[in-house]
Parts: sequence; C-alpha cells; structure tokens
Amino acid sequence: MERGWEKIATLFVQVNEICYSVEELGRFPVAEEAIGRGPVELGVYPKAQVLNRFIAKMIDLLIVAAVSKLVPPIGVLAGLAYLLLADGFGGGRSVGKRLIGLQTIVPRTRDPAGFRESIIRNLPCGLAQLAFEIPYVGWIGWGAVLSLEGLLVIGNEQGRRLGDEIAKTQVLESGQLDVSD
Repeated sequence: MERGWEKIATLFVQVNEICYSVEELGRFPVAEEAIGRGPVELGVYPKAQVLNRFIAKMIDLLIVAAVSKLVPPIGVLAGLAYLLLADGFGGGRSVGKRLIGLQTIVPRTRDPAGFRESIIRNLPCGLAQLAFEIPYVGWIGWGAVLSLEGLLVIGNEQGRRLGDEIAKTQVLESGQLDVSD
C-alpha cells in the first residue's frame, strides 16, 4: 500500500539547522506543516546572479584597496574593518551590493544580515585580505581563497559560499524578500 507522503520524498524541511526529507520525518507535525507550502515559505530562495555578485564584490574590494592605500598602517585595518562589517549596514547591503541591487539575508529568520553575520560570512575574505599584505605568498593565498569562494558560489544550488554556510546567510536580488533597511 502506497502512502501519500512517499510521493513528495524530495521535499526538504529545515528543523533546528538540520534539513530532513519529508520521507525521513514520516508524518510528524513539521512535515504536515511543510506539505503544500512553496519553497520561499520554507526558506529556500533562488540564488542571486553570479555576475552581479562578482561585480558587487569587485566594487567592495576596490573600496578596500583604496582605503588600504590611503594611510598605510591604519588604512589596511580600516579596509579590513569595512570588508568584515560591510554587509551589516543598510539592510544587509554593502556599497557594492546596494549599487548592483543585492542583499544578504538570514533565510531562517527572513531578516537582513546584521554585523554579527557580516563578520562571520566575510571572515574568509578578511583573512585573505590580511594575507594579501605578505608579498608573493600572500597574493597567491588571497587568489586561492577568493577563487574557492567564487567556485562555491557558482556550484552551490543557493549560491552560498563558505562564509554564507558558516554564517547561515544567503545573497538575494533586492526585492525578493521584503525586509526593512
């Protein structure tokens, strides 16, 4: 005898940071609640366009480079601070994201990323930026980290890079989710 829930075994439900398939959950209340709801209602959002994310990141890295060269010892720290905190300003939008029309959100709560999430998600890039100050070896390390992050954005179904996975955030096109600035 076939049960009705077996037909939707590919639906995944997130419960306390763990994703379960409806098949694994059987007919538990959380599975009952998820059946018939769309992906956006379940916290699954389509990824932002990769080219837009790349352009936004390049704008932010140009700002970091300009600030870093302003006053050498303090400029490097100011550029690093901007890189780490940028997504916490203005509803999860750094300067680059604001210009291109992107925003960083926390899908679980449907809120824009705050300073905590911004620091966590940008830590790999921040460490790469610090390494960049070391000639040759640091430059290679910087390129390797940013290449890895870029490959993850391309290959991940939701466009989540390493920092997004750790911070539990996602970058969306502005307007996909109604969040306050």
